[in-house]
Amino acid sequence: MVFKRLLGAMGAGGPSVDTVLDGGAVAPGGILSGQVHLQGGSADVEIEHIGLELIARVEAEHEDGESEGAVVFERFTVGGGFRLAEQERHSVPFSVSLPWETPVSELYGQPLGIVLGVRTELAVAGARDKGDLDPLAVRPLPVQEAVLEALGQLGFGFKSADLEHGHIGGTGQQLPFYQEIELTPAPQYAHVVNEIELTFLATPAGMEIVLEADKRGGLFESGQDALTRFTVSHHDVGARDWNSEVDGWIRQLVEHRASYGSHATYGHADPYAAGSGYGHHSAHGSGHPSDHESGHGSGHEGHRSGPGLGTAVAAGAAGLAVGVVGGLVAAEVVDEVGDFFEGDDDEGGEED
Repeated sequence: MVFKRLLGAMGAGGPSVDTVLDGGAVAPGGILSGQVHLQGGSADVEIEHIGLELIARVEAEHEDGESEGAVVFERFTVGGGFRLAEQERHSVPFSVSLPWETPVSELYGQPLGIVLGVRTELAVAGARDKGDLDPLAVRPLPVQEAVLEALGQLGFGFKSADLEHGHIGGTGQQLPFYQEIELTPAPQYAHVVNEIELTFLATPAGMEIVLEADKRGGLFESGQDALTRFTVSHHDVGARDWNSEVDGWIRQLVEHRASYGSHATYGHADPYAAGSGYGHHSAHGSGHPSDHESGHGSGHEGHRSGPGLGTAVAAGAAGLAVGVVGGLVAAEVVDEVGDFFEGDDDEGGEED
């Protein structure tokens, strides 16, 4: 174990901490477990509080362009209320649930360039110090994987993924940011769209799926964005022809259809109920029907994305198999998390 000595608020003789996450990626809404290992310093101390923070690197758009920052999107208390003797070793196991909207950071075992971390906070004698920081790997839920698999089989390619600060109007979004997965168009749609942007908003019952097309303009007209949203149940994974389903969504998106499939709309009492099909809402034009509500006072309109980092999806996989497009490789993820979050003490300001 590699202990990190807490030197900030507690002084050079304070305890050290090493948080070890149980192996393997966790799905949104799943259980994150592990242990916080403590080692006493040069004197006995009272451990008042052991906390975990989930942190994400998020992009924000504003009048001057784009910027990046760290956002704490969940906090947990996992221990405290005990005395740690000089040089004593003590371990605290934990098991916490990830938020359902936690972004997906890997697909087919390959990182997507989404930077997530778990940071440990220790409170001793009224002083709090940020301790150990570990990378967090999140795999897709079965519905998310089914949709991505279908898009890959239809010919769409992975371009990039990033986290955008703001809120998608008309959805049940809970976190202060959302994930965008940008896709290159399949050959059959390349003449009408430049790219497709995909956002998943998971809940315990199901999933809101937001699709946006950056449409090509004609000779005498400019391009425009088209948006559509659907809800599906987690129980639908094995009950749908996902290639046909997703292709229908894309066709609706690019052809300005008024409806496709079920006519249920958002606000339905139970859009995920068995037999209810899926709800949808679509809109077309220069921006979203409800603009993203930026917390940075940008006043920007529409649904725009920054230059997220992308990596290869495993070669030969049936889904979104593409070449490396720059960004992180697996061996660099730990360094990227540490480099980005180290010394950043202001990331939680927007959450307080």
